[in-house]
Amino acid sequence: MTGSDEDPRVAHLRAAVSRLRRELAAHPAEFTDRGIAEDELAALAEMAHGGTPEVLRMRRSLLLVAGAIGSVSALAAGLAGVRG
Repeated sequence: MTGSDEDPRVAHLRAAVSRLRRELAAHPAEFTDRGIAEDELAALAEMAHGGTPEVLRMRRSLLLVAGAIGSVSALAAGLAGVRG
């Protein structure tokens, strides 16, 4: 789907994932689960780009991202955006 046919929820997900990926890339600190967060954000971006994310896969990715970066306070707002 593109343009006006696009589900606004998918558009918001895509924007939030993109924003969080940029924030994570700019975050200077390395942490144990950074690779997991990056991989799952890439998977979420791919799902959102496809138009209709698979709900169970999306939930799994969101849980992994939250677990991986949930303790990094600098990324809390971006994570909340993706969760929303």
